[in-house]
Amino acid sequence: MMTESKLSFKHYLIIASMLFGMFFGAGNLIFPIHLGQLAGNHWLTAGLGFLITGTLLPLLAIIAISVTKSNGIYDLARPIGHKYALLLMILICATLGPLFATPRTATVPFQIAFASHITKAQQPLALFIYSLIFFAIIFFISRKPAGIIDTIGKLLNPMFLALLAIIFFIAFTQPMGQANLQTASTANYLHGSFLQGFLQGYNTMDAIAGLLFGIAIVTAIRHLGAKNSQDISWTTIKSGILGIGLEALIYLILIWIGATSLVHFKVSADGGIAFNQITNHFMGLTGEIILGIMSTLTCMTTAAGLSTSFAEALHERFHKLSYQQWNFLTCLLSFIIANFGLDTIIAWSTPMLMFLYPLAITLIILAIASPLFGRDRRVYQWTTAFTLIPAILDALASFPSIISKSGWAQALLSLDHQFLPFAQYGLDWFIPALIGLAIGLLIHFATAKAPLSATDMNN
Repeated sequence: MMTESKLSFKHYLIIASMLFGMFFGAGNLIFPIHLGQLAGNHWLTAGLGFLITGTLLPLLAIIAISVTKSNGIYDLARPIGHKYALLLMILICATLGPLFATPRTATVPFQIAFASHITKAQQPLALFIYSLIFFAIIFFISRKPAGIIDTIGKLLNPMFLALLAIIFFIAFTQPMGQANLQTASTANYLHGSFLQGFLQGYNTMDAIAGLLFGIAIVTAIRHLGAKNSQDISWTTIKSGILGIGLEALIYLILIWIGATSLVHFKVSADGGIAFNQITNHFMGLTGEIILGIMSTLTCMTTAAGLSTSFAEALHERFHKLSYQQWNFLTCLLSFIIANFGLDTIIAWSTPMLMFLYPLAITLIILAIASPLFGRDRRVYQWTTAFTLIPAILDALASFPSIISKSGWAQALLSLDHQFLPFAQYGLDWFIPALIGLAIGLLIHFATAKAPLSATDMNN
């Protein structure tokens, strides 16, 4: 029987608040709104699909780290092989760190709250100044890992929730229309809204973020006084249910608001534009000011979590640079890449997400189920091997047209759609992953291999 955590319910709430603040960031604010507009009267079905990848998988990622008592991505993927685990960790850290997710935390609030009030000619300089101030603040508040609790859990996150509650209150008391009467934008949402919502959840990056945040979560829980590994695991799970459960509720409300907005607005180019229109409709300039403050705060909480986790994960593997140096490096690179602009960041991040998500999903499921097959590396390896090629093809299909529309790419994608089920939905990895899993399990149970020893794990 597991020992109960000695932390109080107040401590659970603090960690839950920190988790919510780390997960709920740039894309989490704008993608649900946009999904609601796209889905129309199918908003609930699309929303349920979105919750799978947007909330359930991140929670499972945290649980996977707790179940395996891993220190992060590398430990979790180690049964597949040292080189694979190291490469996966670097790719996820780069995606969530200075390449895509962290720069997006500055460009999104700038785009949805400030860009519309200045000319295009002024925007590059304005973005430069805004992102410079933004990442200077992030570097300051993430300089000490333990201090992230006070910064996110006790200050910024409650402020964000208060501002968001104002928007929700007005939306419920003065709804723009009935969501169930609005027509979905495309046939994909008329006949496959659940799968479309599932894929839209990739954009939050939360499932792969959950693999990275494990280090920061454990550090924060230890700072509160929990030392026993079982106490840390149960605290992580309980706090995760609280924090991510709140996130799921907010997602559904945002998706509903997006669907109701179709009474007054056409489907926007992105959720940032839609949210700006909605708040202006409800509250005029006051609404836009609230949106600007709210989006900046929520993106700061996520940026702080990403920067901390990035620095800790890489310092753990590459000791020559200190935590402070890695933290400075991610803030500096994020600032530089942010100035390429939101559209460029999104265009080049999508292929990486289409590649990483299938690998992350299968790794999370394997880690949670690992006690059933003794963490046999062969189950991990067969499942991953069968997932890898379809994941590469999904990434290829998502590249900007300069790559995805080339002759050789079109030939590969034609074969993909011809032979792999669900390829048209971006889920061609699903059946191969199941086949790989079945092969790995058959080999495991046929040979009745004992659970991996410490010597096996180091080979």
